[in-house]
Amino acid sequence: MSGYVGNKDDHLKRMRRIEGQVRGIAKMVENDKYCIDVLTQVSAVTRALEAVALGLLKEHLTYCVTQAVAEGGAVAEEKITETSAAIARLVKS
Repeated sequence: MSGYVGNKDDHLKRMRRIEGQVRGIAKMVENDKYCIDVLTQVSAVTRALEAVALGLLKEHLTYCVTQAVAEGGAVAEEKITETSAAIARLVKS
């Protein structure tokens, strides 16, 4: 079971909204809209995706990592390593 299962519908709703924003940006490019306006929308989509990622990360920490740490041992080590790598990917992007 995923840590985000309780908020799955909210995440899907946000992702659909982001998908619509991306389609809007594509139309802006097709219609030769002003570069700064396109970049502003790209920035908005980027922030929206970051918000989704941070929400998923929080749920992962709250559910998956907490549960693994309670079990201890290799499972805990694996979850902590996995989560550290995910955070590193988020920070680099």
